[in-house]
Amino acid sequence: MTIRVNNITLDIDEPIDDLMIKAAKLMRVSDSEIKKIKIAKESIDARKKNNIKFNYAVNITMDNEINVVTRANNKDVKLEEDKYEAEFEFGTKKMKHRPVIVGMGPAGMFAGILMAQKGYKPLIIERGEKVENRTKTINKFWTRAVLNTESNVQFGEGGAGTFSDGKLTTRIKDTRCDYILEEFVKAGAPEEIVYIGKPHIGTDVLKDVVKNIRETIIKLGGEVRFNSKLEDIKIKDGKLQSLIVNGEEIPCDNLILAPGHSSRDTYEMLYKNGVSMSSKPFAVGVRIEHPQDMINENQYGKYASHPRLKAADYKLTYKSSKLGRAVYSFCMCPGGAVVSAASEQGKLVINGMSEYNRDKKNANSAIVVSVGPKDFASDNPLAGIEFQRYYEGLAYKIGGENYNAPVQLVGDFLKGNVSDKIGSIKPSYTPGYKLADLTNCLPTYVTDTIKEALPNFEHKINGFSRNDAILTGIETRTSAPVRIDRNEEFQSISLEGLYPAGEGAGYAGGIISAAVDGLKIAESIMKKWKCV
Repeated sequence: MTIRVNNITLDIDEPIDDLMIKAAKLMRVSDSEIKKIKIAKESIDARKKNNIKFNYAVNITMDNEINVVTRANNKDVKLEEDKYEAEFEFGTKKMKHRPVIVGMGPAGMFAGILMAQKGYKPLIIERGEKVENRTKTINKFWTRAVLNTESNVQFGEGGAGTFSDGKLTTRIKDTRCDYILEEFVKAGAPEEIVYIGKPHIGTDVLKDVVKNIRETIIKLGGEVRFNSKLEDIKIKDGKLQSLIVNGEEIPCDNLILAPGHSSRDTYEMLYKNGVSMSSKPFAVGVRIEHPQDMINENQYGKYASHPRLKAADYKLTYKSSKLGRAVYSFCMCPGGAVVSAASEQGKLVINGMSEYNRDKKNANSAIVVSVGPKDFASDNPLAGIEFQRYYEGLAYKIGGENYNAPVQLVGDFLKGNVSDKIGSIKPSYTPGYKLADLTNCLPTYVTDTIKEALPNFEHKINGFSRNDAILTGIETRTSAPVRIDRNEEFQSISLEGLYPAGEGAGYAGGIISAAVDGLKIAESIMKKWKCV
């Protein structure tokens, strides 16, 4: 048992050792009585830019914890809540076949490691390559515009989040989050992700972490097959019977389907087989780039270059007074780059990516506008996919039909002009770019909403709408365009044995939330079924 002490504040130049002194004071004990102190949470309070502070929560190990907490009589001093422990009564119904997981993104990966830890020896099917080979394939696309439609930024070990900023923030409150972060650390992630307020791993580190988790699953008896695509499913009397993977039939009682938000052909296959699904909202827009130094100065003032502060981020929202649509920053990447994230030939889509150090010259973020079924061409559950494809096709065309991205300066975008040259900010996008009119590859209501929002964002971050800021198009894969309908036991409402999971199923919105969803589904299956 440990004591949690919350709301300990240090000035930016106060030594970290003062945490113990301040914690002891709040507990009304001598700091010599503390056996161990561990940072549980760390966040930056930069609301007053001339007086930036760090706020901490710490876990304390010492004797007589209950008596200490009682005597302290302080709302910020309490006994630490139990962390997530996957301890539950296993089911009695015996599986005919081992569980199968399709997709090695966060949902599939964490469902896989938990089931492997509990002795279920899952088979994981991933259409893309293992992360080592996937990295080479993606670099070939970024440098030579040679796209592999089965292994790319969207598909492959680790999922789409492996080639992004590796953010580990989430709005959900769930003790499973602690388990996920700790498993990441065991696999090689920095220990700080367990306690800092806005944890991230970065693409360079995350690739090694993902590989290590895979190796752990295999050591525990699981199997991972790469370059293996789910092509079809076989159903009998409303129950899943088997999967067709690369032409091979694999018997299957329980399938955790975690395909990622870009597995359009998988959605189409499920729809053909009568699996219940519905169209859902997502957001589309552009990426904006600024100098990272400008963002740091806006957020941290005179402390912008302080060694204790890392590259600053931001979060912006606005609701159009004219069109009534929400526009917001999404997947902000400090010190990162804009990258090509295409997964289909002749379609152009972008994303942002940062490495762990976030030390590139530019900051970038998507600026996206909400769209939904009312904007799509039909009420078909797959209409959102066709919406994405249509505008990605336009972006590919005006970018030069070679995976170069259309780029426009903010000043020209606001005035309705095509840019004729780049200013002081250089686009980071690879393979390359072409100056173009972004209004030609997005709906008018999207570009008009962004035009309305940019001056508002300027009031929040000085220089945000500067003339030479870079806009790159287009961002369309903010979340899944489809939700695969499921019940309270996480099972498909139309197909027994199918468990839709994670972002691709329409039930998560990031690495951590997708991983939590995968854990919940693995637990649900194990509570019903015992090992093969």
